[in-house]
Amino acid sequence: MIFDTLGSLGFGELHIGHDVATGMRAIIALHSTKLGPAIGGLRVRRYESEAEAIDDVTRLAQGMTYKNALAGLRHGGGKSVMLAPDGLDKFSTDQRATLFEAFARFLHNLGGRYLAAKDSGTSAADIDVMRQLTPHVLGASLGKGGSGDPSPFTAQGVFRGIEAVAHELFGRHDLAGMHVAIQGVGHVGMHLARLLHKAGAKLTIADVDRGRLDQVASETGARVVPTDAILEVECDVLAPCAFGGAITEGLVPRLKCRVVAGAANNQLRTCAAGDLLAQRGIFYAPDYVINAGGVINVAQEYVGYDEAKSQPRVLAIYDTIKQIICRSRDEKRNPEHLADQLAEEIIAKG
Repeated sequence: MIFDTLGSLGFGELHIGHDVATGMRAIIALHSTKLGPAIGGLRVRRYESEAEAIDDVTRLAQGMTYKNALAGLRHGGGKSVMLAPDGLDKFSTDQRATLFEAFARFLHNLGGRYLAAKDSGTSAADIDVMRQLTPHVLGASLGKGGSGDPSPFTAQGVFRGIEAVAHELFGRHDLAGMHVAIQGVGHVGMHLARLLHKAGAKLTIADVDRGRLDQVASETGARVVPTDAILEVECDVLAPCAFGGAITEGLVPRLKCRVVAGAANNQLRTCAAGDLLAQRGIFYAPDYVINAGGVINVAQEYVGYDEAKSQPRVLAIYDTIKQIICRSRDEKRNPEHLADQLAEEIIAKG
């Protein structure tokens, strides 16, 4: 099963690490280093099975290869997941640090071919801990010479992609009055909601965290709906900003949006879900294109962090989404298939 998965995604390497003393269990998927050292986040979460963890990390790593290529970065793609131990949320600071020190040693053995960055379940403080044991991490806190939280940059890239959608598909000059439904208002979703509100968009939001919901609703005037209802809200743009796989084949017939454009990775559960979106005339902004702002910014650490150099590339996500909109319309092709082709052409050129 593992080799079938790796073969179907064009891998690559899969590294499995286990530290008995700390209980650290982690998987590093190294998809490609053709363009340079691979970059991809370290995700910490609970998985129902090891097979689910492998499926998640390998699909995410492939997406990072394509994301980095289309973002114009001289980096390949990789990803890592740590299977969250029982009671992680109750760990002391020292216990948590010990866990991430174990991962840092595991990561260091790859010799710099993979650079781990912040992802869901990790923080800049975790990166700071690992950085004491290995230089092969990105996204340390600003006080430690890193680029800090990548969420604002990811949100800004998604916002620019939605602007491209508004201009190219809706024929609008601005976002005033445009209805966007956001699934998940965590770090990225919250920043995205603020940007959209400032631009005059109408918002509907959902999240499992009531505190975050109340905060964002208070700031933006957003309407709050249950988490099981957000994906079927009638809106112009549906923005999945939680975990991946939200757009399933069964859901597509019930969607009441014109566009799917959000920050989550792997939003399409299957390729068939993308085909169904196209059949219904719903444009899908490929997730690894529109959510590349965070990795664009954090990659600057590799050559010496300078926010001024990353900002133009984040803003240029508008142009990439515009190109995909125009070409997919002219060539009558699914946008995600077109994006894959564009990325593969870049990678093939090396």
